[in-house]
Amino acid sequence: MNGSKKMELLGSAPIPKALMALGIPTMVGMLINALYNLVDTYFVGGLGTDQMGAVTVAFPLGQIVVGLGLLFGNGAAAYLSRLLGRGDKNTANKVASTAVYSSVTIGAIVILISVIFLQQILKQIGAIDSVMPYALAYTRIYIVFSIFNVFNVTMNNIVSSEGAAKTAMCALMAGAVLNVALDPIFIYALNFGVAGAAIATAISQIISTLVYLFYILRKSSAFTFSIKECCFSKAIMSEILKIGIPTLLFQVLTSLSIGMINNAAKEYGGSALAAMGPVTKIMSMGTLIVFGFLKGFQPIAGFSYGARKFDRLREAIKTSILWSTGFCLLFGLIAIVFSTPILSMFTKGDAEMVQVGSTALRANGFSFILFGFYTVYSFLFLVMGKAAEGCILGACRQGICFVPVILILPTVWGLNGVLYAQPIADAISAIVTVFMATRLHRELKTAEAKLASQQKP
Repeated sequence: MNGSKKMELLGSAPIPKALMALGIPTMVGMLINALYNLVDTYFVGGLGTDQMGAVTVAFPLGQIVVGLGLLFGNGAAAYLSRLLGRGDKNTANKVASTAVYSSVTIGAIVILISVIFLQQILKQIGAIDSVMPYALAYTRIYIVFSIFNVFNVTMNNIVSSEGAAKTAMCALMAGAVLNVALDPIFIYALNFGVAGAAIATAISQIISTLVYLFYILRKSSAFTFSIKECCFSKAIMSEILKIGIPTLLFQVLTSLSIGMINNAAKEYGGSALAAMGPVTKIMSMGTLIVFGFLKGFQPIAGFSYGARKFDRLREAIKTSILWSTGFCLLFGLIAIVFSTPILSMFTKGDAEMVQVGSTALRANGFSFILFGFYTVYSFLFLVMGKAAEGCILGACRQGICFVPVILILPTVWGLNGVLYAQPIADAISAIVTVFMATRLHRELKTAEAKLASQQKP
């Protein structure tokens, strides 16, 4: 897609067409990416309950590392889409370069620390004694090679901000397809067990990195990526971090919530702990699809807001809510109706694991119907540069609302308190979103009226 076509999609194409062109490729890419995570879990499930538990406890640590890519990638993307709307190419190049090099450097430092204290970290996020050897074997490889994923996540956000959704899709698909192909080879054919799943994931991440490097070297991007253009000025870093920090906070809270669920579930045995792995991955698949689609909404909203095109912004919000909620309704119903057969795919016959997991999946299926609504506004606040509001809304679902629920509910409701904690937090978050969205729309109407008065002769 050439530069003029990208700008047309961001600034003037009909909203449904623009959302389809920018959102669908990234959504497809993230769907496939989520599927390969699920396939990873499926193949590991064939090894046994403890091996499944190992992948379950490793997941939140991996999410924190990925959060570093989101810190700089999403922080930059929100700013970049507004800069493109204003036509400020020079600053955009500095922002893109700063984001890429910063994420990789800090990612390497965090990964090194994680490797040094790996056993202690795994114990804190739910690894019981029988799971620990498998968790160490899997996570050592997974974490070291996640440096490529940090780069990939950063680039995914940056290329999405310029409307290059097909590139993001290709990078995600290339890694995902390869991972699915390599999993059975490394896990079973070469008899590497859980370590084989980590090796397959590592290779797939490297391939995705190569796709992005090819995109940069071909000079297909609207931005240039040079270490000479890195700029750590107060103006640039504050714009990146005021959006990036809430995004990182959201990712950390996601990891924290998963870790707290794992810790709470392990009190009810290895089967309960293992059950939370597939449930988390399945629901993550749904959330990633919504995130992928809204990657198309993000640059349109940012560009429209930067160019003061309020009608276009309003239409983008309305259409995105309708489409994302429609998907969430369908996904939620599938999770509710087919919870038991889905969970049965991830075990050799552990009936307790299936029973616990299907209950959790049904509960999450009901609350997932609300996910599209509050995620649209979470993206919107951030892309508009409203860091405080974005931070509050991003922290609601798996922080402000979730933490008290997961701490209190299991003490009075036992295992059911663990299984229903996230759905209850989802419902509370949706209520908070209604109040914040109402206030935002009043502010947009005021800004639109002010612009109209300034344009009068």
